[in-house]
Amino acid sequence: MRQVSMAMTEEEIFSSFAKILKEVGGIPAKEVTLEADLTADLGVSSLDMVEILASAEEEFSVEIPDEALKDIKTVQDVIGYVRRMA
Repeated sequence: MRQVSMAMTEEEIFSSFAKILKEVGGIPAKEVTLEADLTADLGVSSLDMVEILASAEEEFSVEIPDEALKDIKTVQDVIGYVRRMA
């Protein structure tokens, strides 16, 4: 588990999240962009989304409550959320 700090850059969070997407969802890193919609562009199912976000919570030491999920659509949304909550 990595402790996210202000020193952790957006690029580092992006890289770690791309690894989670590859490990959990089988999504090749070359398909992961900041603008990519997790479901529409990357094909993440609702079941995989739960597992991906649980892995992100563990990796970045943040909690992503259910009410925040409605605002998380893209890779950038996840990175922004992690940066705000860390």
